[in-house]
Amino acid sequence: MSDLEKVLAHIDADFDNALDRLFQTVRLKSISTDPAYAGETRACAEWHSRDLASIGFASEVRDTPGHPVVLAKNHEATGTKVLFYGHYDVQPADPLELWEGDPFEPTIATLPDGSKEIRGRGASDDKGQLMTFVEACRAWKAVTGSLPIPITLMLEGEEESGGVNLPGFLDAAKDELEADVAMICDTNMWDKETPAITTSLRGLCAEEIFIHAADRDLHSGFYGSAAANPNHILARILADLRDDEGRIAIPGLYEGVPELPDSARKSWDGLGFSEEEFLGEVGLSIPAGEKGRAVLEQTWSRPTCEVNGMHGGYTGDGFKTVIPAVASAKISFRLVFDQDPHKIRTAFREFVRARVPADCRVEVTDFGSGRAVAFEVGAPAFQRTQQALSDEWGKQAAFVGGGGSIPVTTMIKEKLGMDVVMAGFGLSDDRIHSPNEKYSLTSFHKGIRSWARVLARL
Repeated sequence: MSDLEKVLAHIDADFDNALDRLFQTVRLKSISTDPAYAGETRACAEWHSRDLASIGFASEVRDTPGHPVVLAKNHEATGTKVLFYGHYDVQPADPLELWEGDPFEPTIATLPDGSKEIRGRGASDDKGQLMTFVEACRAWKAVTGSLPIPITLMLEGEEESGGVNLPGFLDAAKDELEADVAMICDTNMWDKETPAITTSLRGLCAEEIFIHAADRDLHSGFYGSAAANPNHILARILADLRDDEGRIAIPGLYEGVPELPDSARKSWDGLGFSEEEFLGEVGLSIPAGEKGRAVLEQTWSRPTCEVNGMHGGYTGDGFKTVIPAVASAKISFRLVFDQDPHKIRTAFREFVRARVPADCRVEVTDFGSGRAVAFEVGAPAFQRTQQALSDEWGKQAAFVGGGGSIPVTTMIKEKLGMDVVMAGFGLSDDRIHSPNEKYSLTSFHKGIRSWARVLARL
């Protein structure tokens, strides 16, 4: 048997122990957004640091102004140097009443078709995913006594709470994080049988606007029609954001957005994506957005403008005849290619202010921004990862776009100057950030085997 075959056999034989280790970390309530769980969040970092030290990594829990970062290195081998990123923090479990069990007491559930899934907060996002990489390293160490390539792991504790301290950490630890390529396991497969490598992510620009009118809420019988109603003003602004063809109507927004290359379009057309099934899964049937654009094109390579929340006036039980003093909306833009989030923010604010009456005012809050990121799939690390995943799953690994944003990817590219291979084993129905989060048992098992193959290929 080759070393790789021995490693894969060891992964199979040790799988129950790998599952137990995952359960141990899922039980730790590392909820980074809630200060009440700061102690458990740190305990989770310390658990991972001890675990990595037990398999030969020089591991430290590095303090930041917020939650700590786990930094672990094993550079005994030579060859392609990898920086692996994961995050050990999780979302709050609320609403607890919608969970079928304790969100921090992981279980294995058997589905009607006989498949099994791991249930618990963080089972997929991101504890189960990051542990696939760690377990692959553990198997190589157990079988051969060393890792096949030099590896650095960086596990963040604030991904779910905005990652505000990560840029400073990357700047301070830049020399220690030097590598040939970065790897992230926080993305999905194309489907439950087809692995995928995400090669592009959209950027983000998020704003909240507050339309202020009268200095207090007004009686709608006394002041109706005579006084400006912030709800009406806000509704007009939001309605004006898109034209009748579904295009975003903010001047200059499409600057830096080219047409999709034919090569990418042909590749995506070959994925067998069904718009009807995609929308049907959420109870819809008619594609929205820009007319004449395919759904995959809209979600992977076109900008979006979405109203994420609205509030104004009385929204409690019963009825109250009031003209509110203020109305608000949360609006986010997903950006593509070379769109500049700062220009988008400026253009959006000008668009809003032009529609606010002279005796009213608008207040704007910035909720962060980031550029889109994309990588060339012809680079050796992408090709070798594709080969390794295809070998494990028996199907050609797909190169796909991502509709969301993973800010650390852009940070790594810009601050550390390296490509990022995003190969994850989540599924679209893993219910991350929601009650009853789960991770396929097959995803966890074959994810470990996949990383073992990737390390061998690299």
